[in-house]
Amino acid sequence: MATQEHNIGMVGLGVMGRNVLLNMLDHGYSTAGLDTDAAKVKAFVDESKGQKAGATTDPKAFVAMLRKPRAIMLLVPAGAPVDAVIRELLPLLVPGDLLIDAGNSHFTDTDLRYKALAGKGIHFFGMGVSGGESGARYGPSLMPGGPKDAYERVQPILEAIAAKVDGEPCVTYLGPGSAGHYVKMVHNGIEYGLMQLISETYDVMKRGMGLSNEELADVYDGWNQGALSGFLIEITSQIFRRKDDQTGKPLVDLILDVARQKGTGQWTSQDALELKVPTPTIDIAVAMRDLSGRETVRQEAYKLLEGPEPMGDLSRDAVKQVQNAFHAATIISYAQGMAQLQAASTAYSYNLNMEAIARIWRGGCIIRAALLEDIRSAYESNPELPDLTVDPQVARRLNTLQADLRAIVRTGVESGIPVAGHMACLTYFDAYRSGWMPFNLIQAQRDFFGAHTYERRDQEGIFHTQWSEK
Repeated sequence: MATQEHNIGMVGLGVMGRNVLLNMLDHGYSTAGLDTDAAKVKAFVDESKGQKAGATTDPKAFVAMLRKPRAIMLLVPAGAPVDAVIRELLPLLVPGDLLIDAGNSHFTDTDLRYKALAGKGIHFFGMGVSGGESGARYGPSLMPGGPKDAYERVQPILEAIAAKVDGEPCVTYLGPGSAGHYVKMVHNGIEYGLMQLISETYDVMKRGMGLSNEELADVYDGWNQGALSGFLIEITSQIFRRKDDQTGKPLVDLILDVARQKGTGQWTSQDALELKVPTPTIDIAVAMRDLSGRETVRQEAYKLLEGPEPMGDLSRDAVKQVQNAFHAATIISYAQGMAQLQAASTAYSYNLNMEAIARIWRGGCIIRAALLEDIRSAYESNPELPDLTVDPQVARRLNTLQADLRAIVRTGVESGIPVAGHMACLTYFDAYRSGWMPFNLIQAQRDFFGAHTYERRDQEGIFHTQWSEK
């Protein structure tokens, strides 16, 4: 095999890595792969036969395949595996080479790796990749951040393989340092929120209205034809139509009602708390997944705790209300994620372009949806928009939909169906539209028990009162 002939390399030939390389080959770029698993190497070699591709289990042979200065992408599990790959490759690299971590690394790890490698003359950037197996193969949404000149070296390749919307590639340079991985983290947090909201619409329509799986599939398919069109709604419709190969029963009914997580939603909530940005829908989505995992306790509580039982007798006319409630909650969920990105942009000096983020999320990624065009337009009109809910057009839409959001929250409460995500969205909406909030009382309480002081509405300055006469 000739050396130094391949445009770009990939470490990790699992589902995502292999499909990204095949995507690159489709667009005329020669590629090389590295994996410790000989079976994965062979599978890629077989699948790429006849194209300008190579693969090996030997790091030295892999590095030798790449044109200088080298560009190497990593698609391995976050955490220790990334550091292990960097340690293995580092002795084989020279100043000017580029490493791209395309996994779901925590943004703080990305910052540390960037600084450590910069001292050795190695370029490093983190890049979020969204779209799953199909996206990786035929067009993902890509979220790169790091040294801009390093990004520009691989920009043609990334633009070629990215999803396209109206001819525009769903990739753009996001900012310095860990900007790319931060944006991907918040993308995943929004994803958690949307999935929680969809699961709640399912619960209301299944247990509250008695809709069958086929009817549910039709409902979600109908939603996907209009303003709620999006990847998660599309696949939800397909899930309800799928039969189990073994039993012939609806597959969704055979799946355990416990939702796992890999941590990115939790990371989003944790950093939102650090930034003092409210993200209640993401927070409750993480908490509800944790609660779902307490299956044994839930079964005990089911026997002991009393409340209204969903009887499946709600009017099926309420399906439209569910649709409108979900529509409003979806907008509010995106608003929370975008607000967090704006806060992070300032706190971490990312200088994020909110319109560009919405633009590259319109295609390829898991949270792609028709609504993102409206979000993109809102930030195009006002790049400094403090919260999506105060964009005039978005506000008008929320004002139209909010009555049905209230109705479905009320339905959930009265029927004993947990709709925590919709409640969180409604609370966010109502809190923002409250010209006055009761936190003057909390200020007074803090000053009473801890002399933490307070501010006044009628005078400037900081005040303290001796509240108790004792």
